[in-house]
Amino acid sequence: MVEIYSPSHEETEVSGFLVAAMRELGFQAHQDAVNNAIGTLGAGHNTVILLGHIDTVPGRLPVEIRDGKLYGRGSVDAKGPMACFIAAAARLKDDIRHSGKKIVVIGAVEEEATTSLGARQAVKDFAPPDYCIIGEPSRWNAITMGYKGRLLLDYELQISLKHTAAQGKLVCEQAVDYWNAVQAWCRPFNQDKSAFDTLDPSIRSFNSENDGITETARLKMGFRLPVGFPLEDFKQFLQETTNGARMSFSGGELAVRTGKSNALVKCFLQSIRRQGGDPKFKVKTGTADMNVVAPHWPCPMLAYGPGDSSLDHTPEEHIEIDEYARAIDVLESVLRQL
Repeated sequence: MVEIYSPSHEETEVSGFLVAAMRELGFQAHQDAVNNAIGTLGAGHNTVILLGHIDTVPGRLPVEIRDGKLYGRGSVDAKGPMACFIAAAARLKDDIRHSGKKIVVIGAVEEEATTSLGARQAVKDFAPPDYCIIGEPSRWNAITMGYKGRLLLDYELQISLKHTAAQGKLVCEQAVDYWNAVQAWCRPFNQDKSAFDTLDPSIRSFNSENDGITETARLKMGFRLPVGFPLEDFKQFLQETTNGARMSFSGGELAVRTGKSNALVKCFLQSIRRQGGDPKFKVKTGTADMNVVAPHWPCPMLAYGPGDSSLDHTPEEHIEIDEYARAIDVLESVLRQL
């Protein structure tokens, strides 16, 4: 999987590879309407969906195994967790027929894009399962119970070109003023809050140009949203403060934090302890497909997978092979218990 380059919108090859691999392992497998890789074991009424993603951020990295680690783009985020899903589920293929259970593995496309196309297609195609596990790196001995939400803003301000010595602010200065106003709004909201409860603004890109008649500044901003955040009120503030700029929103996924008092969490805690681990709970300041599916699938849900998420998107992305193998053992145990 890691050797197949698959940035968002270019997942067809890796999806086809996974369908073939799952068929060889005993799954009923196919590509759906958006090229998600779908594999199913069993036909019972007790359904477990394992939803991972098969796209990566851009950037080709050398793929190699060195010092017990697999290096390469996607090894952590999130082909490692996806491979863990397939390998663990495949171990149940001979026992699942009479278990009353059905396991559906979904390798989703465009998770790293603003579209989340694969997860949205899964919501259309599958009824709410009894349990859902999201494939994201948590380390083998930890489970992730929540993710912040996300809002993206494209801001474009265009004014008549003037001499730099003329009175009034240039277009870049006005754009910076807008950014400063946004930061000023966030500060009192964030006061005395933990990292998972803050509103986190960022500038994704900032550029300017002029054509001899007008000058233009463009900002792409990102906002990480806490649980229960008043999103519509915040969007209204952003629109009212633009000073004539054009703007558009994308993303808009709400934050999610799931409950701990259910059979899914209990099975993970037991399985991690059986492997000699001390289970840990995590929440993430990023966003995942959990944000997309949780509002539609009101079932016990968490994220799990091998890998250190601090290596996501970095040039040193790699996964420890021993940890990957241990995560497969944990997940196999969970699937047998559910």
